[in-house]
Amino acid sequence: MSFERVIWIVLDSVGIGEMPDADKYGDRGSDTLGNIARRRPLHLPNLCRLGLGNIKPLAGLTPDPAPLGDYGRCALASPGKDTTTGHWEMVGIHLEKPFPIYYHGFPPEVMEEFERRIGRSTLGNKPASGTEIIKELGEEHMRTGSPIVYTSADSVFQIAAHEDVIPLFELYKMCEIAREILRGRHEVGRVIARPFVGEPGSFARTPNRHDYAVPPPKGMLLDRLAEGRVEVYSVGKIFDVFLGRGIGPHEKTKSNADGMAKTLEAMAEVERGLIYVNLVDFDQLYGHRNDVEGYARALEEVDAWLPQLEGALRDSDLLILTADHGCDPTTPSTDHSREYVPLLVYGKQARHGVNLGLRATLSDIGQTVAENFGTRIVQGVSFLPQIVN
Repeated sequence: MSFERVIWIVLDSVGIGEMPDADKYGDRGSDTLGNIARRRPLHLPNLCRLGLGNIKPLAGLTPDPAPLGDYGRCALASPGKDTTTGHWEMVGIHLEKPFPIYYHGFPPEVMEEFERRIGRSTLGNKPASGTEIIKELGEEHMRTGSPIVYTSADSVFQIAAHEDVIPLFELYKMCEIAREILRGRHEVGRVIARPFVGEPGSFARTPNRHDYAVPPPKGMLLDRLAEGRVEVYSVGKIFDVFLGRGIGPHEKTKSNADGMAKTLEAMAEVERGLIYVNLVDFDQLYGHRNDVEGYARALEEVDAWLPQLEGALRDSDLLILTADHGCDPTTPSTDHSREYVPLLVYGKQARHGVNLGLRATLSDIGQTVAENFGTRIVQGVSFLPQIVN
């Protein structure tokens, strides 16, 4: 073991330029970081100290001549560009075909069976922003008791319901039924409960979201770490993406700020093992809403937090910063985008300034973590030998 703890933070959707096959996904020209930097000057001195500006030219971000971190970028080897695909690939799972996406809503055979089994009609059944669809259909939902079903550019079946109209236990049961129905060719990556409260004109989603993911195949990184009795502490939606497999303590989050605070709490608690974090606001609040300013501010907030994070790092820690896909807020599309993702690695006892180059798969990160803790996964090439002094 080279590092006693690994703090692995996924900056959800922070892509760094289109992949060669981006045109097949309608994503030609997508470049989440690059296009934001061109549109709105970014102040990211701490990320640049770690080597962000060294990965590729980014407007207004000067490459550091001697970065403290090691830097590179990763391709997504699996087809697709969604949360589950990206996170699964990180831990060594490569998909042969992408999870299905429903650009025009779910087909009658799915919806008719769902309505029959829950004993209610539904509203919506279309791609939509979660906040916009409850604004549009929330009042009708409260009048009729019909849950709101919607999807997005991700492979998801989402059910929104007011907590005073459909209690949480019933909403969760509806999600379990949907998960049972959505198998085979309709097996979406996640079914998501999206409860909300409030009155028409002032609805607000609650923290009681719950994800029902497809069970990941056996043998992934988190399974291997569990076999080796390596503690895994997750922050954010990591627990839901992997159905808790191989994960011990876990914390859900309300925002990036909450996730950053809970990451520091985890670092104060975990003596040895993996702290696996997802900061979701980039994607959920800004990328899908084409909010360039909000996305830029979120990047700067994480950058401003980094000195506090670095101050909590022990000499034997390794920090990994990356992403799972892109979600360029500057393009007309509100979908995820097929992009490379940045890779920044820092440890006080690691080598500094190593160019890790273009990695063929996100699984290289998982393989590095696996090797550090004395195990292996099927996919990926470890870069641990490149960064260990």
